[in-house]
Amino acid sequence: MKDWLEHSVQVEVDAPIDLVWNLWSDLEQMPRWMKWIDSVKILEENPDLSRWKLATGGLEFSWLSRILKVVPHQIIQWESVDGLPNRGAIRFYDRHESSIVKLTIAYAIPGILGQIMDNLFLGRVVESTIQADLERFRDYAMQAKAQM
Repeated sequence: MKDWLEHSVQVEVDAPIDLVWNLWSDLEQMPRWMKWIDSVKILEENPDLSRWKLATGGLEFSWLSRILKVVPHQIIQWESVDGLPNRGAIRFYDRHESSIVKLTIAYAIPGILGQIMDNLFLGRVVESTIQADLERFRDYAMQAKAQM
């Protein structure tokens, strides 16, 4: 039995949607702004699949993720197909001179882990971590914009 926890965070990026989309959709670059993601590797034989590795606080998890839906400049939706159970979407909103980036992540907590951890505490830690990741992405996008 697994409990699913879901979190949504967003950030406004003072950059056009084309730039924001191009930076985020290059999944292998994600460890540059997501501190808990150690690596992302797109599978050559199937570019809709990618191998993810999470490393934080001495814990390591990996999973294979499948892209379910892509609407350019609007959404990338995924789900894991093995390993750490997770799913989510990254949504992009064009504000002409700026962009809103909204990340929703859901992940399953194995029953035994859920029994020993306070899910409310874990949820706050995860939410603050992914909010900080989005803020790092904003900074990353601003650096890319400045180099244009």
